[in-house]
Parts: sequence; structure tokens; C-alpha cells
Amino acid sequence: MIEGKKIKAKKRKHIIGILVEDHPGVLAKLSGMFSSRGFNIDTIIVGKTAIPGISHIIISLMGDDKTIEQIEKQVNKLIDTIKIIDLSPKHSVVREHCLVKVASNPKTRADLINISKLHKTSVIDISNSSMIIEVVGKPEKINNFLELMRKYGIKEISRTGINAMQRTRDNNHK
Repeated sequence: MIEGKKIKAKKRKHIIGILVEDHPGVLAKLSGMFSSRGFNIDTIIVGKTAIPGISHIIISLMGDDKTIEQIEKQVNKLIDTIKIIDLSPKHSVVREHCLVKVASNPKTRADLINISKLHKTSVIDISNSSMIIEVVGKPEKINNFLELMRKYGIKEISRTGINAMQRTRDNNHK
């Protein structure tokens, strides 16, 4: 404490990977644990791994280091947990996938296609009144692209949530 005031711990985005046994109820137990302890999940994705019977859960959330430490301890207590991995962006590849449906007409279509090309996105569907554009990249890239699309009129957005994988650390890459 400084002069009678508590110092607030700095909250930041954390990404954790959890390897779990792949069977019904695992995700429910995990989300129940988060809920009962008041931890808020920003995004969560679940998928199979190369190992049969093992799933990988990627969770992104805001929190200070103490909160993340508490989460890791609680998750490790769950019977189905095999391993927890800190997927810090410094040591991981972090990506997200987004589909955005934007209003379009013959006058705006060329602009939207050019903007999509400049931002290395893919136009995957065009109709008389809209376009669906696929964006893959860091969450910041997606946020910036969506901000550009707002002036055209966003009709719908579908985002997968953050996906991440630890970079390989070997003697050649430190």
C-alpha cells in the first residue's frame, strides 16, 4: 500500500492451453470451475489433438498474474487435466478466424474487394446486397479490419476466438 491506497495488480490478456482427456462433461466441469470462482472467459475453443483421446482447450481472459496462477492451480485439480500451457504471445503463434458479412452494392463492391486484397483477406461469397469476407490473423488485425468495414455496414460477424500454439524452442531459435 502507498499512502493508505491499495496498488491494483495490472490486468492483461492471458492465453492458456489445457490438454484434457476427451470425454463428455470435461468442458462443463472446467466452465463450472471458472464460473464458481468468478473468473471471466473472453474466448474459448476446443479441438482434438494429434493424440487420440486428448483434446486441447485454448482460453483467453483478462487477469493479473495472481489470478492466472490461481486459475492454473484450480484447473490442475480437475481430474481430466493433463497439462496446462502458458501461451504468451511472445513464445506462441496466436491467430483468430473471422467471417464478416458486409453490406455491398455495385458502387461499393470494388472498394470492398480492393480493401480485402490490401488486408490479405478472402472474399468468399458475394450476393446482390452483401459480401462475406474471411479474415485470419492476430486479433488486433481482425479488430482493425472490422473497424474499416463499419462504414460499409456490418450485417453479421462470426469469430472463432483466439487459437494459439507454442513455438518450438530449440538451440537454433531462442
